[in-house]
Amino acid sequence: MTTLTAFNKFTDSLGEQEQLMPVLFMGHGSPMNGILDNEFSQKWKKLAGEIPTPKAVLVISAHWLSKGTRITAMDFPQTIHDFGGFPQELFNVQYNAPGNPELAKETASIIKSTAVELDHDWGLDHGAWTVIRHMYPEANIPVLQLSIDYTKGPQYHYELAKELTSLRKKGVLIMGSGNMVHNLRMVAWDKINEPEYGYDWAKQINTTFKELIGNGSHDKLIKYEQLGKEAMLAIPTPEHYWPLLYTLGLKGTKDDVSFFNDKVVGGSLTMTSVLIG
Repeated sequence: MTTLTAFNKFTDSLGEQEQLMPVLFMGHGSPMNGILDNEFSQKWKKLAGEIPTPKAVLVISAHWLSKGTRITAMDFPQTIHDFGGFPQELFNVQYNAPGNPELAKETASIIKSTAVELDHDWGLDHGAWTVIRHMYPEANIPVLQLSIDYTKGPQYHYELAKELTSLRKKGVLIMGSGNMVHNLRMVAWDKINEPEYGYDWAKQINTTFKELIGNGSHDKLIKYEQLGKEAMLAIPTPEHYWPLLYTLGLKGTKDDVSFFNDKVVGGSLTMTSVLIG
């Protein structure tokens, strides 16, 4: 698909289907997971073979914050290397998946709670491509990103996600990408390679998050600040947590919930991920 005509034909083919696409929350962790063959990337690859092949992927990443809501709308989004201090091999990665301008326009049009700006400058940040390149290595599935409005609170993001539900009926895989527990200042770097080393508070709040997700207690997850000091340690800033709320907002009454990559890394990070549907 190298022409706008091809993109238009693609969007026209996004008819509604009986089976809803699942929704994912991906704990993406270190950018190095984008090139490592480890238990996390192996699960991402395996997962792609277990769920229906999407017609497009829409990512809500912790690493695209904006004032207002934006969506990538270019034919071919650039690969963004939004990190420093990593091996050159990681900076050399180019994930050349197409975008889809028409799907971007459609997505913007179905969101009624706010005006969504079509963006031609961003691309795919590491919250998107480090995961998706393992799932769809041929880069033949269109990938778009929806930004997170940093001026809004948790309830806003949860409700906005609900407006995207119709995309699930059209074969679009919607993916939130962040980390439930994400406190970089408290990472035990000397234990980063020690399997499942985690602080007690990190393990405790991760278990709480899973229990609340499992029993559908979304209100408590939206009001996470009321979950005690463990939640505040897990979420010192909310950008890695907000993508989870987008995933939860898309859960339907008949959707099952399961967890994978449920591991603590470096004491204060969790890779815990969620499959809905």
